[in-house]
Parts: sequence; C-alpha cells; structure tokens
Amino acid sequence: MADAQSTADQETLKALIFQRLHPRIYLERFIAENVRPDGREFAEWRDITVNVGSISTADGSALVRLGDTTIVCGVKAEIAEPELDRPNAGFLVPNIDLPAMSSPKFKPGPPSEEAQVLSDRLNNVLVSCAFPPLRITIILTPFLFPFRVFFFLSTTSSGVIPLDSLCIHPGKAVWVLYVDATCINYDGNAFDAALVAMVSALKNSLSLFLFLLTPEEMEIALFTAAHLPKATFDEDTGRTTCSRKIRTPLAISRLPLSLSFGLFDSSHLLADPTSFEEPLVDTTFSVVLDQDHDLISLTQLGLTDSRTQDILSTCIEAAKQRHRTLDNKIYSF
Repeated sequence: MADAQSTADQETLKALIFQRLHPRIYLERFIAENVRPDGREFAEWRDITVNVGSISTADGSALVRLGDTTIVCGVKAEIAEPELDRPNAGFLVPNIDLPAMSSPKFKPGPPSEEAQVLSDRLNNVLVSCAFPPLRITIILTPFLFPFRVFFFLSTTSSGVIPLDSLCIHPGKAVWVLYVDATCINYDGNAFDAALVAMVSALKNSLSLFLFLLTPEEMEIALFTAAHLPKATFDEDTGRTTCSRKIRTPLAISRLPLSLSFGLFDSSHLLADPTSFEEPLVDTTFSVVLDQDHDLISLTQLGLTDSRTQDILSTCIEAAKQRHRTLDNKIYSF
C-alpha cells in the first residue's frame, strides 16, 4: 500500500514538473484526448456561486467564486461635484485589484498592466451610456500581451446605471459610486467573475427591501439596486444633507453577464479558460449579454485571421446557450 502510494506521488510530481517545464506540450496532449487538464470538456463551464452582503461596512457587496477564482467586491457612495460639461451626471468608478496574494504571477507594488486592462474593460461595460450605438476601441498592450491587439465592440448605448439617476442637484452635487473588486484567489477568467461581483454588489441591497413590497411593486423593483440615502442640496449654504431614514433606490437598467472563451492552436475553442490555459491560448473572446440575452459588447484579445468571423459567431451562440442555463440564477437574489 505504501509503495503504491509512493509511486503515485512520484508520478504526480513528474507530471507537475513536466507541466511547469513544457506547458504547451502538456496542454496539447490533453487536447489530443479531447479533454482539458482540469477534466472538463472543451465547451464545459466551471460552477459559479454568488454571496451578497459579505461586507457589512460597504453600501453593497458580493463574493463570487468561478471555479477556484474568487473575487470580493464592495460599493461605497460619496458626494462630489459633477463635471462642467455633464452637470446632471454622476459617476460610476469600477476598479479591480490583482494582489500578489491571489497568484504567484502577480507582484507586490502598483497595479499591474493586466489589472489596468481589466479595469478598462469593466468600465467599458458598466459605464457605456456615453458611448455611441457602435464603438470599436483598439488598444495596443505590448507589455502585458506581446504583439496582440485588444478590440472592444459596444453594440448598445445603455449603461448598467443611468448616470443621470445619480444627480442630487444639477451642477452642484452628484453621487459617486466606487465599485472596488479584489481578487482573493486567481485561477483565470477574472473578467467574467469581476463583472458578476460588481453587478451583484450594486444590486445586493434589493433583497433587504423586497418583503416590504406588494407583488406589483416587487415586479418593478427587480431592476432596483442599493438604496442610497436621500440627499438634498441647500443652495444658501452650499451643503448637501443626507437623511438617515429616507433612502432612494438606485435604478439598474441592465444586468450584464460575461462569458469568455480561449482559442488554442487556432482550432480548439475552450470555454472559461483557467490561469494555466490563458497564457497558452492564441486569442481570448468575451461575450457580454444582458438579462434578455441581447448582446451588449464583444471583446477580442489577440490577432485576427480569416476564420475570426465564424469563431465569433460560434462564441456568441455558445454564450447565449450558457446564458439561458444561468437565467435567473446569477442575479436572482
């Protein structure tokens, strides 16, 4: 028994060493057997769980687990002056941190290039109300992804939260919502997990108020979110006063959900890539859909080829199928 266990441990150690020294060959051998290193099929997704209200000091919070990727998110509301050219618009400021404790690939210090790119992508999805109906952004990221191009396609002009709804007094005071996410454990596909965490944190306080509503009011409230204190601006004193008793619901116009894929060896499409698979794939695609299965945005990280359009169509169709299985499960609290 002991000899058998020792032999098994030695084989496991050899496999880990081979994986570390020859990661691409390691993955190719699994792909040749139509299976992935974690045992999943190519189109199989990892389980996702959402727990809300995990941070009592935040105005809204959520803890999301996507496989072994774990992200916690908190929302804090502050009052600030609006921009001069948009006196009625508040601010929604998403940010994600990838600390060294989450993975050996990240180092201590200022935000990494990958964290900055992820924050930009999250901002594009959550704060897209200022975009025109069709917007394509091309960002070169030579330090994070050598010789790759980042394409962002926005197909709608509707953000998650109308920024006009954050106005307290035009030109004087607006709400600023800081949506800060931190990765506790990183095992790939942080964008999908972070987006779920941020939307859940914005929406989580809704469940605390549903028991006070009639069925008709509850149907309307399905797209309301965290309740902010009612704020009043006094023009005489120039101060904004917040009520401790009266709270104003925050409207959410859309509930985005991202579903990502990795293209390996230009022919194998891997759903929900892990941290081991991500550096090895040629291209990454992220499809963002709303609660009605409509396409919000499409992101491609990597160079294009003649088959890109067909691959994009395949990703969109697969994302919609996955979205239907998750319908009313992710944001149902």
